[in-house]
Amino acid sequence: MTRKLSLTVEGKNVAVYVHKGDLPADASFVGPVAVDCEAMGLALGRDRLCLVQISDGGDAVHLVQIAKETPAPRLQAVLADPDTLKILHFARFDLALMRHQLGVMAAPVYCTKIASRLARTYTDRHGLKDVVKELLGRDVSKDQQSSDWGADQLSDSQVAYAAADVVHLHALREKLNAILEREGRMTLAQACFDFLPARAELDVAGWPEIDIFAHS
Repeated sequence: MTRKLSLTVEGKNVAVYVHKGDLPADASFVGPVAVDCEAMGLALGRDRLCLVQISDGGDAVHLVQIAKETPAPRLQAVLADPDTLKILHFARFDLALMRHQLGVMAAPVYCTKIASRLARTYTDRHGLKDVVKELLGRDVSKDQQSSDWGADQLSDSQVAYAAADVVHLHALREKLNAILEREGRMTLAQACFDFLPARAELDVAGWPEIDIFAHS
């Protein structure tokens, strides 16, 4: 069952499709995809993955409501595709969450939060709302961030919030890459992105707060 809503982002009409359980068979994506997740909380292993949002930067956003202990093979195939770059904000948590529940490691990956930390060293404000506001001049509402994402029927406000979290990521990546290239930090950023799947695997395996590179 699929539900469809329409949103207007920067004057552009975006169709938002809400799917139960998995992507439909006819869903297709071109180029890098922006990905985000919503969960019941922030404790890996306790709080389940409830929603995965995907957009290729076009005029459609797909939201997949994840069923408990049920695979989503078409979604999993997109996430695991080695030829499709996944763009996320604070990718570490979402990668671990999807690895834990869906059994797939999304890679290759680009993290706009890591990119922001390496590029925007003049500030300590690296949340999605702050980065989008400064670099894109757009306001992102966080009113629905703490809500019941496990509900069988998501509210229109939840759907709008979830879609907004991915529609800006392609443009954000372009802006951040320009700064990283200008400051000579693109190679370092790429090395960090390449390590993210391993960092997420460490989180899943029980090393979330331990610095394995530390002397003691």
